Amino acid sequence: MTRRKFVVGNWKMNGLSGAVGEAQAIFAAADDHAGVDVAICPPFTLIGAMVAAAPGRAIGGQDCHSAESGAFTGSVAAPMLADIGAELVIVGHSERREGFGESDADVRAKAGAGLAAGLSVILCVGEPREVRESGGAIDFVLAQIAGSVPDDFDPQRLAIAYEPIWAIGTGLVPTVADVAAMHGAIRGALAGRFGDAADRMRILYGGSVNGENAAELLGTGDVDGALVGGASLTAAKFVPIIAAGAASG
Repeated sequence: MTRRKFVVGNWKMNGLSGAVGEAQAIFAAADDHAGVDVAICPPFTLIGAMVAAAPGRAIGGQDCHSAESGAFTGSVAAPMLADIGAELVIVGHSERREGFGESDADVRAKAGAGLAAGLSVILCVGEPREVRESGGAIDFVLAQIAGSVPDDFDPQRLAIAYEPIWAIGTGLVPTVADVAAMHGAIRGALAGRFGDAADRMRILYGGSVNGENAAELLGTGDVDGALVGGASLTAAKFVPIIAAGAASG
């Protein structure tokens, strides 16, 4: 089955109000590259402004709480994201799992909350370097899939992002063979659990994706797009990745 490529910028904790113009430039340039879906997930503070400045574009949040509302100071609920015009949300990023102690059960609950609020969800998984070096990467990631992915959802509204923790922001990238093996294993696990619906789920790669390596990564089997960090902050760096996605679609 042919799945449309999906390239997503995760701006993390970067961007003040002036950065909205950069997002507009990215989306405008993306119009020259048909055949790929493009989204930006800015900090919460920029979502509303970005939705207003780039109507009809896919804007998302970088996290959400599992509850619809309540006494959770500093947290943002999925219905709040939907209310300001967000279309998607990232859950389970390794920086949340490691830095904030989020478990598979936490990620599963957040994914369910996002889906219930009408958002699409990008659910992140990935192994630390010591697990990769010990040969246990695939087992580790498939255990995250088993524990984090909810049971009932529209397969076209939930994407998996494989981000080896040791490759995020380090400049290190797994071999193409390793990426293909992991994505194939993820697809197989999803098929074993959800049957033919797994063919409609997109599996993204993330971890030091840039304009130089994007074409090779996005041309790899079962890689349906990219979740991009630092290289998504400017049009100059992000648009070549979008172009690579369009060319490989």
